[in-house]
Amino acid sequence: MGLIEVKGIRVYAYHGCLTEEGRIGGHYCVDVAVQGDLARAERTDKLSDTIDYGRVTAIVLEQMAQRSQLVEHVAARILEKLKQEWPHGFAWRVRLEKEHPPIAGAVDSVAYTVEG
Repeated sequence: MGLIEVKGIRVYAYHGCLTEEGRIGGHYCVDVAVQGDLARAERTDKLSDTIDYGRVTAIVLEQMAQRSQLVEHVAARILEKLKQEWPHGFAWRVRLEKEHPPIAGAVDSVAYTVEG
């Protein structure tokens, strides 16, 4: 069993319930973890036998480019696309962090994590 973590995918995106969030955007950080049997990749040293974290990052960027009101919705879309790309035998975790959300009070970030 192996674990691949792609941490700190930085994105500027336009998610949120407020109209101005769709206009001015904000900073986001996405972490993706995938666990599964990666023994074949350990033996063969071939990218085709593992999870391509370049492709993982591309999927995150593609989904973050599509506006949503809720971070929950975006995170679930990312998870679904990852599972479509690698449909068998992997457990995924997507953590989406919205930095400095426009809410009352000084808040560094809000984060949502989805697994599947």
